Amino acid sequence: MGFLKTRWTDKVDKSCPLPEYPRPQLERENWMSLNGEYEYAVKPPSCEWAQEYDGNITVPFAIESMLSGVEKPLSSNQRLWYRKRFRLPEQMQGERVVINFGAVDWQCKVFINSSLAGTHSGGYCSFSFDITNLLQDGENELVVCVYDPTDKGWQQRGKQVLNTHGFWYTATSGIWQSVWLEAVGESYITKLKLTPDIDTGSLKIKAFTDGEGCSLRVTAYDGEKDFSQTFESTEGSLKIENLKLWSPENPFLYTLKIELIKDKAVVDKVKSYAGMRKFSIDKDKYGVPRFFLNNEPYFQKGLLDQGYWSDGGMTPPCDEAMIYDIQTMKRLGFNMLRKHIKVELDRWYYHCDRLGMLVWQDMVSGGEYIGTLVAGVLPLLHIKVNDGNYKTFKRGEKKWRDDYKRELNDMLNQLYNHTSICCWVPFNEGWGQFDSVKIAESIKNFDKTRLVDHASGWYDHGAGDFNSMHKYVLPVRMPKTDSRIFALTEFGGYSRIVSDHTWDERKSFGYMMYKHKDTLTAAYKKLFEKQIIPLIDKGLSVTVYTQVSDVENEVNGILTYDREHIKIDEEVLIDINKKLDFVK
Repeated sequence: MGFLKTRWTDKVDKSCPLPEYPRPQLERENWMSLNGEYEYAVKPPSCEWAQEYDGNITVPFAIESMLSGVEKPLSSNQRLWYRKRFRLPEQMQGERVVINFGAVDWQCKVFINSSLAGTHSGGYCSFSFDITNLLQDGENELVVCVYDPTDKGWQQRGKQVLNTHGFWYTATSGIWQSVWLEAVGESYITKLKLTPDIDTGSLKIKAFTDGEGCSLRVTAYDGEKDFSQTFESTEGSLKIENLKLWSPENPFLYTLKIELIKDKAVVDKVKSYAGMRKFSIDKDKYGVPRFFLNNEPYFQKGLLDQGYWSDGGMTPPCDEAMIYDIQTMKRLGFNMLRKHIKVELDRWYYHCDRLGMLVWQDMVSGGEYIGTLVAGVLPLLHIKVNDGNYKTFKRGEKKWRDDYKRELNDMLNQLYNHTSICCWVPFNEGWGQFDSVKIAESIKNFDKTRLVDHASGWYDHGAGDFNSMHKYVLPVRMPKTDSRIFALTEFGGYSRIVSDHTWDERKSFGYMMYKHKDTLTAAYKKLFEKQIIPLIDKGLSVTVYTQVSDVENEVNGILTYDREHIKIDEEVLIDINKKLDFVK
C-alpha cells in the first residue's frame, strides 16, 4: 500500500484546513473554526484520562490518513484522545457558545476544561453541545476521546475495515469532519426544515428552536429583489412569485435570511438557501413509468461516488477538491451522483446544490458482513431471501436494528434541506438489510418530496419507487416491469491501472481489466451502445456507472485515485451521455 498525493495535498494549511463555514444551510456570522493542529494519544481502554500525548495530528483528517500527519491504524482495543487549547475571539466572549462536530467515527466523549460536555454515537452525522457554562476566561481546553471498532463491531461503518482488500477500504477513525464554535442567542434556531412546493409556488419553512414563544421573519432574495414575510410562529409558508425552478441545467437557488424573534426583538439569525424543484414518478406519453423533474420526464445519467481521497481518506483535502469532482463529472455530461454508503460533508451537498448535480443518497451499511453466499451467489441465481430473517442479514440483535433506525433518522434530518438530493437508498446489496418494506414506508412518511430505492441491488421486496438492478460482467437485460421506475443503479466497473497513479498495483482489483485507454474506451462505448441505450425506450430511466474515481485497490474509476488522469476518452464520455435520453 502507498499513499498518493493529490494536486491539493501540499496546499493544505495545517493550521486551519477546510476553513470555510461547514454548514451553509444554517450559517451564522459569529463563529470560529477549531480545525488545525491537535495533540493526540492512543491509549488502552483502561485509561480514564490521557496525561501524556504521542504527537500532533491535523484535524479534521482521520488518524489513518496521510493528511492527518500520523498515518497509523486504530485497533478495536485502543482509544484515541485529542487535545486542543483555544481562546474565544473577542466577539464571542460573553455570548452563549455551542461547539459543533461535523462527524466523529464512532463513539466519543467531549470535554471542555476537564468537564464532560456530552457524548455521541454514530460515525457519519453531526452533533452539537452547549458549552457556555464550561468556558473560562482566557485559555480553554478541548479534549475528545474516541472509540471505533471498525469491522470488529456491529455499528454502521460502510466499507471501512481494519485490513484493506478488494472493495473494502482503510478505516476512518476519530474526527473526520470540521469542528467549530459559534455564538447563539438565548433562544436560537437548532434546525431548519425547508420544503419546496412548485405546484403552489411556495416554500414551507419550519424552524426548530431552543426556546419557546418565538416567531420567524424570513427574507428571500432571488438575485434581483428581496421579499420578506413574518410568521406568527416558528413555521409558515413563503409565497414566491415569478417562480424560478432548480434543475441541473439551471441550478437556481434562493438566498434566505431567517430571523428568530422573541418579545419583538431579534434573538438569533441565520443564512440559508433553497431551490424550488419537484421530484416525482409518473408515466410518460407512452405509458412508461419514469422519473420526473419539475413535472417533466428526466433521464438520470449517474455515477457511483464513494467519496474517498488518496490523501485524506473520507475527508477531502479542501473545498476545491470536492468542486473538481462535481464539475468534472458535470462537464463530461453526467447529471447525477449516487453517494455510496457514506454521508458527505455538508459543503459537498452545497456544491451539488449550487452547481447543479442530482444526488442519490445511500444510508451507511452496518453489521457483520453477510457472507459470499447471501451477498453474491444467491442473487446471481435469482434466489430471494426474506429480509425479515434478521440473523441471515446479520441484524439479529434488536439494539443493532434500533441503532440503524436512529442513524437513518439522523441522516434524513441532517440532509433534508439539500436541493440536489432526489432519492434515499436505505440498503445496498443486502448488507445489513432488514424490514426494507417498512423502512421504505417510514422514509416516505418522513419525506414525501423525494423517491426511495428501498433495496439497491439484490433483495427486492417490491417496495419503493424503483426496480433497482446491479449488473457487472453479465449482460444487462430488461427485467419484468411493474409500476416502479427501472433503474440500473450499479453497472460497468470497467478497470484500468495507470502506473504511478494507483494505490497498489500488485493488489489492484476490478471486474473487467483493460491495459490501455483506447481499449477501455472502446469497451465503455460498446457497453452503452449495445446494452444500455437500447433499453431506454423499453423503460430504463436511471443509469449509475461504477464509478467516479479509483478507491484504494479498486481501479474502476473514470478518474485515477489521485484525480490526475481521466482514464476514458473525454469526447466519448460526452458523446455517449448526449445519447442517453428518452424518445421525444
